[in-house]
Amino acid sequence: MTTTTESTGPATARSSMSVLTVAGRRRLGRVALTHPVRSVLLVYVVSRIVALVAMWVAATWFQNPAGVGHLAPNVGDLISLWDAEWYETIATQGYPVPLPADPDTGKLTYSAWAFYPLFPFLVKGLMALGLPFTVAAVGLNVVLGGLGAVLIWAIFRHGLHAQPQPGRERLALVAASLWCFYPATGVMLKPYTEPLAVVLVAASLLYLMRRRYAVVAALAVPLGFTRGVAAAIGCAALIHLVVRIREEREAGVAPLRGARWAAALMLVVTGLSGIAWPVIVGMVSGIPTAFFDVQEAWGQKPASGPFILWIQWAWEARGLAGVLVLVALAGTYIALILGRHGRWLPVEVRAWAVAYPVYLFAVVRPITSMWRFLLLDFPIAALLASVAMRTSTGERIVTHWRRRVAVLLVPVGLGLVWWTCALLTYTPWGSRPP
Repeated sequence: MTTTTESTGPATARSSMSVLTVAGRRRLGRVALTHPVRSVLLVYVVSRIVALVAMWVAATWFQNPAGVGHLAPNVGDLISLWDAEWYETIATQGYPVPLPADPDTGKLTYSAWAFYPLFPFLVKGLMALGLPFTVAAVGLNVVLGGLGAVLIWAIFRHGLHAQPQPGRERLALVAASLWCFYPATGVMLKPYTEPLAVVLVAASLLYLMRRRYAVVAALAVPLGFTRGVAAAIGCAALIHLVVRIREEREAGVAPLRGARWAAALMLVVTGLSGIAWPVIVGMVSGIPTAFFDVQEAWGQKPASGPFILWIQWAWEARGLAGVLVLVALAGTYIALILGRHGRWLPVEVRAWAVAYPVYLFAVVRPITSMWRFLLLDFPIAALLASVAMRTSTGERIVTHWRRRVAVLLVPVGLGLVWWTCALLTYTPWGSRPP
């Protein structure tokens, strides 16, 4: 037995050290490409550990005790802060009826009705098994986040040809891995709706690319009770149908042959999902605009018009220079999506990548929560992967791409720590909600 131990010890050490060599890294890469789902999930688990460590750092050195009510803030405090309190209220007490109103003005004030119901109701179902709210919510989100990472990888590799293309497979794997380390990814360890929304959006796009329109329609129903993103999904669906009709006409095939009714159902249900929750809130309250009135109480200003608040914010912060920087950032992003670095993505994903941010900046005022809202804009990770690996198709990748990706992970990781420490912490007199 002693001889066996002595013989395997050096071999194990050599195997562990081999990843530091070029040949070892290549061998590790081949293994990762051979088992991509397992690799994505491994990266996701590592990212959850990193996010958890960042939350520990934030709780230990950055969380003001006044924000949690005791002198020793911990990770559990950060998990339960912000919107998590509202989702727990919904899961344990439901929605208040009648809707809370200001006694002086009679206007609706902020309440749980601003939050969509599917996530807290799913958590409530898990709580029926005897689990506390936080355990049920965080456990559900950890599972959903892993599923979301796999679906995102599946979307990025969807455009592969019949013949294997290792370069493009590698590009998809790196892009999905980068998404796991998005700076606001720590929010997926909290009772928030982002993981559920990512799963529903990614699944919708994946089945849209596969032309499974009835499935997309079915997914639109729960999505309508999770997040208000139906307009962007509908835009991606319309562009998909336009491209398909054009391609089939050029091929001499009857457009949408055998799929007209399914496509029409998809568009109708997607449209209805965008108004389902606002309509229900209006019916319960007897006030047709109740949902939007509650949103306005939370600080949204729909009457100001689309994009105006962002331009005003940039102008007040830095004048003309601020507006020019804002326009330049938006233009650069769109150029990347529509240019060569977005070329390897399916058209449906590119449509989502444009429609979703445009929708956000049109209806959401300048708030720090935009960081987590952009978790759903996962094509950003695909652009970063393409730029880092210096490829737009996956066919030609620079030989030192691993080093470039590793360098990119440094600011991404620092961004994760910064976001967690700066925005996830809470001080009653100076809050910036994540």
